[in-house]
Amino acid sequence: MPLDTISTAKSHGGTQGVYRHYSRTTDTAMTFAVFTPPQAETGRVPVLWFLSGLTCTHQNAMDKAEYRRLAAELGLMIVLPDTSPRGAGVPDEPDNWQFGSGAGFYLDATQSPYGENYQMYSYVADELPGYLATHFPADMNRQGVMGHSMGGAGALCLALRNPETFRSCSAFAPIAQPTTADWSKPAFDKYLGASSRSQRLYDPTRLIEDGKRFPEFLVDQGTADPFLDTGLRPRLLEDACRHAGISLRLNMREGYDHSYYFISTFMDDHLRWHAERLQA
Repeated sequence: MPLDTISTAKSHGGTQGVYRHYSRTTDTAMTFAVFTPPQAETGRVPVLWFLSGLTCTHQNAMDKAEYRRLAAELGLMIVLPDTSPRGAGVPDEPDNWQFGSGAGFYLDATQSPYGENYQMYSYVADELPGYLATHFPADMNRQGVMGHSMGGAGALCLALRNPETFRSCSAFAPIAQPTTADWSKPAFDKYLGASSRSQRLYDPTRLIEDGKRFPEFLVDQGTADPFLDTGLRPRLLEDACRHAGISLRLNMREGYDHSYYFISTFMDDHLRWHAERLQA
């Protein structure tokens, strides 16, 4: 499993690195970032995934989420995958920020011509963990996952579908029901087919309705988020969790929007939440 190092930099006693490899899952080169905390010098450390939102790469959270100081203190490895396959041969709609490059929705597409490359669920759930286990001092028995917006939905789905893998899950402004939200439904139809029941596999509320369970979630949502009412709809997730008996801590943050200013403000809360569940 060869891996190329693009860059490394020392930060808070640990190392922020960016790496690239050829993915057999997406049939493209894939780039991702890893912050390795100083505790990794003496042993394997817990892994916390951060799945970014629409239009992002690994770099948005790496530059703006402000996680390194506390991750170094808590001994957490932070993993930042890309949000989609990329490259000259990858089908895309360059003028549509809600589909294609930067908008993989962490699903495995089935419709032509997208199925060959847009296999982001399998990439994050299966292939990339192998690179972590091989090339980094990662304790794969202690994993948590979090994400923002599109990535928040992806994090919730990964946890619900893989409760044996993840010990903790949180989200910033997740798309609670992407199969019906105005900014995700068109992409789901193109990737998976308009009438496909497989859409439910990548929708947190539908997974809960279909019997998937996870012990608890932490979700932060800004009240000034312009996508709150038509795209995100956290009350749908709240209702689904209540009916299923899943513990949900939903924090409605007054005056906060959808940006990384919001994420960085509450990042420490999420890191501590995960550390409490990953350190044992």
